[in-house]
Amino acid sequence: QVQLVESGGGLVQAGGSLRLSCVVSGSTFSINGMGWYRQAPGKQRELVAGITRGGRTFYEDSVKGRFSISGDNVKNTVYLRMTSLKPEDTAVYYCNGDFGELGIDYWGQGTQVTVSS
Repeated sequence: QVQLVESGGGLVQAGGSLRLSCVVSGSTFSINGMGWYRQAPGKQRELVAGITRGGRTFYEDSVKGRFSISGDNVKNTVYLRMTSLKPEDTAVYYCNGDFGELGIDYWGQGTQVTVSS
């Protein structure tokens, strides 16, 4: 059973930084891509950043230049480095992976990020 476990969330002041981690375990399928999503109260879940198997990265416009996604194949971990955090970045952040030929999605349980002004 594929499992994605996030960590690294917390409370930080505006302008601060956090690094989220997502460890992938239990997969015998190739990873097509990984992404970080977030969901703020009363809002839809949105894609924040993604990385393809080939290493191409992409970002939601509001986080470009502030967030950076990266992966460590040895540790089966994907990271989201967040800098210059703003109160509007406050949300639950979810890790997502797309696996195998069928492109099956798996999600982590989420980690709360709160940015105080």
